Amino acid sequence: MLETSARLLRLLSLLQTPRDWTGRELAERLDVDMRTVRRDIDKLRTLGYPVHAIAGAAGYRLGAGAALPPLLLDDDEAVAVALGLRTAAGGTVAGIEESSLRALTKLEQVLPSRLRHRITALQAATVTVAAGTTPVDPQTLTAIAGAIRDHHRLRFDYRAHDGTTTRRDTEPHRLVHTGRRWYLIGWDVDRADWRNYRVDRLAPRIPTGPRFEPRPAPDIDPAGFVSRGVSTSVYRYRARITLHVSAATAADRIPATVGVIEAVDATSCLLHTGSNSLDEIAVYVGLFGFAFQVHEPPELIDHLRALAQRVTAAVSAGTEPPGP
Repeated sequence: MLETSARLLRLLSLLQTPRDWTGRELAERLDVDMRTVRRDIDKLRTLGYPVHAIAGAAGYRLGAGAALPPLLLDDDEAVAVALGLRTAAGGTVAGIEESSLRALTKLEQVLPSRLRHRITALQAATVTVAAGTTPVDPQTLTAIAGAIRDHHRLRFDYRAHDGTTTRRDTEPHRLVHTGRRWYLIGWDVDRADWRNYRVDRLAPRIPTGPRFEPRPAPDIDPAGFVSRGVSTSVYRYRARITLHVSAATAADRIPATVGVIEAVDATSCLLHTGSNSLDEIAVYVGLFGFAFQVHEPPELIDHLRALAQRVTAAVSAGTEPPGP
């Protein structure tokens, strides 16, 4: 059985997990009886921690208090937080680099040496490639998240890929992060349709619009909706191609921003992709190293036939013996 001080810290750590705990579950985790759990809960309350009793469930939940309680992390959690802060320092959200580094410095000061060595070794062995994308203003992200939470219309100026700017009025639904860019999914009021927008291209207008009653979400997952929007719908040519590998194998090679992968069976899948250039699609798909079959568009099929003839002719010409 843990000593009282260690047991209180363990109890606080359990309560910081975002869930409700019954007294019996806490007693089993701490290896004590129910009476000891109740006494320890009272001690935490005396120390200022807002531990709420759950009516009718004989359980407990740690509420939000005026003071920030000490954050108790196990080894793996501490490493994950440290690496997350390090990644955020060079990520796609502008202006949080310095804050992330300050938080990371504070965390590393209190980490035991065994964890500092783990984190230092991983950081020393890792090289980060710059995302090459326009960073997003964190205030823009929080403004969008607040409008989604409060069901307020979001009005913003939006810059298209050709540089033109238009004013949009949307009912915001979800933020989606692809790893390189942030996107907003929303119902475009003027166009009466679901649309996605690159967050780095929009500038919210303050104040937000009136409240709205959320409409049923599009009958697709948000990530898939964004992936389809950025990989096919905005381009002149939209291709549908069968890849003769499993969907999992294809997904390892093809980013979600390049195309949408749809499983067919254990050995094949469909790739939906797009481009303004037939050469770009032909070369990109050909370099995957997978056997494939193009279904549409017909322009791409004709283009591949002509390309195959040119390549075959080039190879045949290269194998002929030189003349006298």
